[in-house]
Amino acid sequence: MSYAALATRTAVVTGAASGMGEATARLLAAGGARVALLARRTERLDALAAEITAAGGRALAVTTDLTDQASVDAAVKAVHDAYGPVDLVVNNAGVMLPNPVADGRLDEWTRMIDTNLTGVLRIIRAFTADLTAAADEGRTADLVNVSSIASHVVFPDYAVYGATKAAVTQLSGALRTELGPRDVRVSAIEPGLTDTELGGHIDNPVLREQLGGMFDAIPAMTAEDIADLIAYTVTRPRHVNLRHLVVLPTRQA
Repeated sequence: MSYAALATRTAVVTGAASGMGEATARLLAAGGARVALLARRTERLDALAAEITAAGGRALAVTTDLTDQASVDAAVKAVHDAYGPVDLVVNNAGVMLPNPVADGRLDEWTRMIDTNLTGVLRIIRAFTADLTAAADEGRTADLVNVSSIASHVVFPDYAVYGATKAAVTQLSGALRTELGPRDVRVSAIEPGLTDTELGGHIDNPVLREQLGGMFDAIPAMTAEDIADLIAYTVTRPRHVNLRHLVVLPTRQA
């Protein structure tokens, strides 16, 4: 699908070094948007920016650690220096580290909360003024938060991950009451089984095998499927907000 409306947009995509973030950045840039790529892996970002530029798009690689406020502050300055204010923010960065709560993995809990929730809030804090300014000027302004079906579907041993994603979905709903009256659209995207790097972070062999079994049993969605949904969401008429989207592989109940 062609998304010509993207040609006037300036976007920030977090978690852009791989998976849904990378696919979304590629698609937004292919539609003509200027895209700031935020993630921790500099080499991956530089390679992606080079590919987008070689294809005729516009991309800026900005190495960013969302768990570090100073890093986020520096990234915001780099984006503003290169592109000025943005009107489209895709909060995609996240980690999934399942284990039984009884294991007491404070290291994993901290990393998930700092990335999946506090990192999302840092980006919202950084760019809300840009979004409201764009809306005040009569332009389309979008905040897209990538959540998960784990926000409302219970998976054993994924309690903390699910809690962070439930927080993102709840946060998105609350933000609509604050930003919607100011003409800023807020959308929460909740993907089901999707083929990305997310499962590669799991250090529990039993849970890793269980997830692999799901991929064997169910044809998963691709990162490009989610990118297409995000691009569709942000190219609707300005007065239309696709506020909460749950997207699953057809065979996933």
